[in-house]
Order: sequence, then structure tokens, then C-alpha cells
Amino acid sequence: MGRGLSGLSAIILLQAVCISLSAQTPRTISGAVTDASGEPLIGVSVVVTGSTTGTVTDTDGHYSLSIPEGKSSLTFSYIGYDPQTVEATGRRTIDIVLKENTGILDEVVVIGYGTQRKTDLTGSISSVSAKDFNGGLVNSPAQLINGKVPGVTIISSSGSPSSGSTIRIRGGASLNASNDPLIVLDGVPLEAGGISGNSGNFLSMINPADIENMTILKDASSTAIYGSRASNGVILITTKKGSKGLKIDVSSTHSIQQKTRMTPMLDPEQYRYVIGRDGTDAQKALLGDYNTDWNDEIFRLAYGTDNNISISTAITKDFPVRASLGYYSQDGILQTDNTERFSGSLNLSPSFFGGHLKLSLNARAALNNNRFANTTAIYNASAYNPTTGVYSGNSDYGGYNEALDPSKGTPTIAGQVLNPAGILKQYKSVSDVKRFTGNFDIDYKFHFLPGLRAHLTLGYDYAKGKGSVFVPAGAAQYFATGGRDYTYGPQKKDNALFTFYLNYAKDLEQVKSRIELTGGYDFQKWKARTAFYEEYNIAGVPQSASAATDNRHTLLSYYGRLNYTFDSRYLLTATIRRDGSSRFSKDNRYSVFPSMALAWRLSEESFLKGNDVLGNLKLRFSYGQTGQQDGISDYSYIPVYTISQDGAEYLFGDSYYYTYRPEAYVSNLKWESTTSYNAGLDFGLFNNRISGELDYYTRKTKDLLATVPSPAGANFDKNVTTNVGNMESKGLELSLSSAILDNKDWGLDVAFNMTWQKMTITNLALVEGNESPITYVGSTSGNNYLQILKEGSTPYTFYLYKQLYGDDGKPLEGKFEDFKPDGITNSDDRYEAGSPFPDFIFGLNSRLRYKKWNFSFSLRANTGAKIFNNNAMRLGAAEVISWNTAQINNLSSSYLETGFGKLQYLSDYYLEKADFLKMDIISLGYNFGKVLPGCSLNVTGMVQNAFTITGYSGVDPEIYRGIESSFYPRARTYSINIGLQF
Repeated sequence: MGRGLSGLSAIILLQAVCISLSAQTPRTISGAVTDASGEPLIGVSVVVTGSTTGTVTDTDGHYSLSIPEGKSSLTFSYIGYDPQTVEATGRRTIDIVLKENTGILDEVVVIGYGTQRKTDLTGSISSVSAKDFNGGLVNSPAQLINGKVPGVTIISSSGSPSSGSTIRIRGGASLNASNDPLIVLDGVPLEAGGISGNSGNFLSMINPADIENMTILKDASSTAIYGSRASNGVILITTKKGSKGLKIDVSSTHSIQQKTRMTPMLDPEQYRYVIGRDGTDAQKALLGDYNTDWNDEIFRLAYGTDNNISISTAITKDFPVRASLGYYSQDGILQTDNTERFSGSLNLSPSFFGGHLKLSLNARAALNNNRFANTTAIYNASAYNPTTGVYSGNSDYGGYNEALDPSKGTPTIAGQVLNPAGILKQYKSVSDVKRFTGNFDIDYKFHFLPGLRAHLTLGYDYAKGKGSVFVPAGAAQYFATGGRDYTYGPQKKDNALFTFYLNYAKDLEQVKSRIELTGGYDFQKWKARTAFYEEYNIAGVPQSASAATDNRHTLLSYYGRLNYTFDSRYLLTATIRRDGSSRFSKDNRYSVFPSMALAWRLSEESFLKGNDVLGNLKLRFSYGQTGQQDGISDYSYIPVYTISQDGAEYLFGDSYYYTYRPEAYVSNLKWESTTSYNAGLDFGLFNNRISGELDYYTRKTKDLLATVPSPAGANFDKNVTTNVGNMESKGLELSLSSAILDNKDWGLDVAFNMTWQKMTITNLALVEGNESPITYVGSTSGNNYLQILKEGSTPYTFYLYKQLYGDDGKPLEGKFEDFKPDGITNSDDRYEAGSPFPDFIFGLNSRLRYKKWNFSFSLRANTGAKIFNNNAMRLGAAEVISWNTAQINNLSSSYLETGFGKLQYLSDYYLEKADFLKMDIISLGYNFGKVLPGCSLNVTGMVQNAFTITGYSGVDPEIYRGIESSFYPRARTYSINIGLQF
């Protein structure tokens, strides 16, 4: 009875509700929202115009909304698209196509300690969003923007998947101090350098799939807010955040890599001919019957995969959440080479009190497992006798064919080249590296003064790396010492940050002005600790030792910035920062770094406003100073003593005693500082369908931090890091982009950038005011110096002998230009033969869309650089054929042209042009749309490092600082990416 009454009550209640709702006579309207290509847009805001009633589109772009009585239109809005308001009277279904608005997409740009509208920027800043990132299998965030930004060069150190990249913004500003840009991840300046087990690619522990945007600050106006760490530019990385609607992204990339160009060597047939012609009887007797391609024995087709899943949603309307997991694994084309990364991230970004209080928690963790190949095998594969077989037929030395000392019967011969396959497969070096980066941000907009914000950031960057090496006792590479079996590390690095700043922004309508003030304080502390370890052989006998280290330094900073805009036309930015570093003595600890920038928006003037052709025109000028203290020791200014290691004790009487060794130091070491000027022009044509930026800059660095020879008896080392002089650089940068086509079926975007840059050392002197030109010779090749640091020259200019040639065009052995002239060829006759840095750098990117197909490519080119083919030099003479009586070695194919008997270490014959045109990426994709309810599918095929056009005869013309020695070749990669969106 009670149950029946309960049911009856429910029916009566339901009828009452329905009668009440029908009395309001609402109408339900539904539909779908898509972009110009027909793809559904998720999370579009659909609001009843003039009310707070609204909803968002689901994963299929669908919505359903009831319009209250008296309301007659809907407004659709979505970030990056033009809003639309549509009349709804008498309609039950409304489908909307939103048009992308690139102006809105670019409106807000991340800058140091905040954001700014792009139209209000006064500095030289470039921003690349996720939709414009380079695709394919990417092992490091730096590769996402390679070729995209003028003035930025990114050169991978090698073709190994564990290798890092050299990043330079406007060429760098120092000699021996760091030339790396400051990298800031979600407001936290990251730990620079590397760590045990992953020294080459520390940045790779950030999953590229989690990155939303990368902004590059290039001129002093935009970088000076970071003071002492900003001489070489700043890269701001912003990671992806949660969204209001549920969004699930799944992507999986699979790739095959293959070797491309190898070091040109004599093939077996050529080798037999040369040995038969030029070799001794003993050398001829060492020819074998095999035809071995040693590159085929050590290189392989390499498989790689990158898999990511992310979930973005909102717990409540004001509590967005994003979580992601990633797995990346890539084999190197060199056998036994591999890197593997497990990564995860979590972002929470709730807001409270109507948006007055915003919190943001970012946490990212990564585990890298690496196996490092013994890259000595690359040189050995070039030099090893191609008429010898891989295996010996017995179990000695792992079964690999090795040359043996005739008197001992062991592979311990002077100058021996070991079997490259044995080197690889009897060497196991592995590591695991853990890294955590996180930050917690509090941003509060004061209720009593809405223009005032307080922002607090607490950041932490922690890494730990360790590894082990094992080589069996019977392996030829450590035969004399009984193999290797040891662990190294762990090394631990901590980087803690505290940042607090206040920001006040106010529109002063009475005087047509807007003012924005920022003032803050930073505290950042670094620690790096490495445990003592010894290298043991298989029997457990120590072979060498590495001392424990504990390095720490601290940076304290105060900074302020003023942004002022008058009448939307005239803009001023002024910043100042005072940094104090523990790396300098109290007398030199603090330094002040100011900057100022002006901009004039001519397009807002009455004589240009409304112009149909010239939609945007802005002039910019900036001046500023930045500093440098990275890349030097934490204790370079104080006396430091290092205790001796085991085996290096001092014998006094009948006992051995540990001793302390003094390290070199310079008590008056001070900041390196860079003064920069930048003039820029921003323009947009035809409603900004064509837009571009043109910048010219000059930089002067004084008190250069460099490692130079120390006068005899003046310090505790023959070389010392100190302030030695000045350097100047200048450059011109141009970027152009155009949306040539943009309609429902077709879309074509083209972007071009060009950079011209030049660096010159203007003074090198340990004593200020020294008028005598000074030359420091550096960058060794074996025992031979190839490059110099010289006043009036580009850093690391090649310093060589000018080769003389005979009437037949062949180089004459040992004959060089006598520049002095005095009838004697010696070091006085060397000349500046060229720079390893390019004069011009070009980038071209294009994307073509046709209905659901899309095609894109990315090209790069360098001109003006020189490269020294060290491979050809050190394997290019008859003396290389035999360094001992037990084996013969292969020769560079250049020997067929030169016939050199002795190595010509410093001949400019081996210096070649490094000009190149590279097709970095070609991709072709198809958007299948919805393949399942709520699920869309994209498939893209890509080729990376598709081709290189160059006149260089070696492996690769793109080598940082221009000396190629047994380079691990960059692979050509074929990939397919499958993307699912739910």
C-alpha cells in the first residue's frame, strides 16, 4: 500500500513539473558546430544571447539547449574562432560553421612573468603553437621548432636517439661560458646541462606531446626581465591544460630509420688495387679474401615508437584537469643503441571567487632507460680492413677476428684498430635517469582593486642518474686490463625556485592610456652531487677513480617592468633586474640589467587606419643589457683544494699520504655582460593574409668569460677561466607568412624565414687596455690545432695552411703557400681559412589542405659556413695503411685523388663548403572524421631527413663548430602516426 502511494505521489509530482515547464513554453534547439574543414569542434560555448543560460558542444560537436520565453538568438564562441550570433526564432535545428580567426589565436603571447597581447609587444618575440610544430618521431622539445623561427638554430649532436641538440638564439654571446638559451617551463627556469647517464639530452625528459606552445624571446627588451641568464635568449615552454568539455586524445607513431650517407672509403676492390700498387710485401700478405662492408655490420634498420594518451576535462565548471601518459622507445641505427622514456603529467587549474583566485598545479615525471653504443665502432668501421671477415672461427675475443701481436698472441698492439662489430657487441653501457619537474602557482586578483594581481610560483626540478658498464675480460677492447664491470653515480641535481610578483594594470580612458606595472623577487638554488666511484675490471681490481663532488650556487633577483600604451599607438616597455650570484665574490656579486623598448603602431594613425592593403604596421626599437654566469665553476673565485685519489698518494718515509691539490682560481672574476640594440618592423597586408617581421640587431659582450692560457707561474693550471675581452655580433632576421587559400575545400599556408648573422671578437686581453693583438689556438684534432680565437675574427675561425696544387690539379704533398714570405713554411704561414658558422640561414614551411587531405613540408638551408673533413684527413695518407706489423687499415677515398704519403694535418685541402639544402619533413595525412560514435581518426605518414643537397663530400655538412670526425649519421625516418580523438 505504502509502495503504491509512493508511486502515485511520484506521478503527481512529475505531472506538476511538466505543467510548470509547459507554462514557460521553452523551445529546445539542437545542432552541430564544425570548423571550415567539417571537423566537429569540442567545447564550443553556446549561450542564449542576453542571458546566462548556455551549454558546450560534446565530443561530436553537438549541443542541445532550451531557450526561455522572450529570448530569440544564440551566440556561439570558441577560442581562436570568430564568434557568431544567430537568430533562433521558429527554428529547432541550427548547424554552425565557425571561421578561424588567426588574429585571435595570436592575440595573447606568453612573455616573462606574464602574458601580453601580440599587438602590444615592443620586443622581438616569436611564438610557435602546437599546430605548427614539426611532426614525426621527436625525441626532444627543441626539434619541434627547428626551422620555424628566424635567428634560432637547432643542431642535433648526432644521429643517436639519446643525443641532444645545440640550441643557439642569434648565435650566442659568449666564448667559454654557456651559449645555451634559458629554458623556462611553465614559469620555472630549468636546470641546465646534463646528468650522469643522460648528459647529452637532458631536455628530452620533457614529453613533446605535452607542450602547447613555445615562445622565443630574442632581444634584450624581452629577455632582460630574466637578467643574468638571458644573454643567449629565452625559450618559454607552456604545457597543455585542461578544458571544460571531456576530450581524450590517443596518438601512436611507429617508425623505421635507416642509415643514409657514410664516410667515403675504399671498397674492397679499390683497396686491393691500392695495396697492390702502393703497399709493401708485408702489407700485401695481410689482404684477405672477404668483401666486408663494415658499415653493414654495425648499422641496422631501427624501429621506433611514440605513444601518448591524454584526458582533458573539468571536475566542475571552474576546475579543469588534464592528465597524460607517454611511452617512447627508439633504437639507434648503430646496433645496441637505444633510448626509452616513460612519462606522465598532471595539470590542475581550478579557479575560485568568480575567477579572482586561480591555482595551477603542474607535475611531470619521466624515467629514461638508455643503452649507449660504443661509438668508437664508427671510426673503426671506416678504418678496418675490408678484405677481412667478421669472425675468426674460434671463441677467443668473443669469436671476433682481431689482429694479434706476433710476440704475445694478444690484441694489444700499438695503434691497433679493433674489430668494429666486436667493439659494439662486447660492450654494454646502460643507465636510468629519473626527472621530476613541477610548479604550484597562485594568482589572486584583489577584490578591492581588480587591476592588482599577486602571483606566487613555487617550482622544483629534480633529477637522478646512474649507470653501469660491462665489458667481458676476453674482449679485445679491455684485454690488457681484464675487462670492465662497474657502476657510476648516482648523480643528483636539485633546482628550487621561489617567485613572487605583483602586477597592476589600469586603463586610463581620460588620457587614452593603459599602464601595467610588474615588480617581483626570485630566489633560485641549485645543488649537484656526484658520489665517488671506481672503475673495476672483471676481477674487481680498481682501474681508475672519480672523486665525489658537491656543487651548489644561488641566485637572488629583484625585478620590475613598466608597460605603457598611449592611444593604442605609442608603446613603451622598461625593465630592470638586479641579480646576485654566489659564483662571484662579494665585490662583484651583484649586477643590474636594464632595458627599454619603444613601439609605434603606424596602422592606428588616421592616415593609415582603414587602409585595405596595409592592415598592420608597427615600428619597434629596443635597448638592453643582460648578463652571463652559466657555464663556469661554482667556486671559480675562491681557492679550492682537491684531495688526491687512490694510487696518487705521496710517499714520505715508509708511508703513503693523501695530498690536496690547489685548483686554478681568479679572485676578481665578474659578470660577463651583453648590451643589445634591436630595430624591428611588423607588417600585415590584405587583412593580414600576408604578415611578417623584420629585425636588425647588434650585440656587444664585454668581460668575456673564456678559458685561456695562464701566464707561467701565475696560477695553478696552464689554463684559467677569466674575463678576457669583448665580442660583437649583428644580424638581420626576416619572417613572412601567408594564408594563400582558405575556404571550405582548399587551404594553403606558406611561411618563410631568413637570418643573416656575423660574430667578431673585438678584444682578447688578460690586461685591460692591452693593445697587442692576441690569438688563442683551440679546438684540437689529435695533437693538431685547427681553429683559433683571434681579435678581429669570428670565434673558432679555421687556422690552416693554404694547399698548393700541381699543373694536373692535384694537391702537392707538404707544399703550402708561403704567406710571410721567407722561404720557410711554418706556423707563421697559417691563415684564417673560413668560419664554421653560416652567414645565412633559411627556413621554408608550407601546409596544403584539400578537403580531408593535408600535405606539408619543412625545408632548411645554410650558406657561408666551412667544414673540416677530419675523416678524410686522418685516413687519407699511405702511412695510415699500417701502424703495426699485424694489420692493415682502410683509406679514405680522397687518397685516390691526393696520393698523400703522410697525413696533412692542417691543409685547407680538407676544408670544404658546408652549404646545404635539407628537406627535414614531408608529411601526408588524411582525416577520416568520425569512424565510431564519438571517435574521429587521423592518419599521417611522414619522412624525416628526406634528402640533403650539398657539395660536401663527407657524411653531413651540418656539424656544430664545423669539424666532422666519425660522425654518428642522422638517419632517414619513415613514420606513420595514428591519432584518435574522443
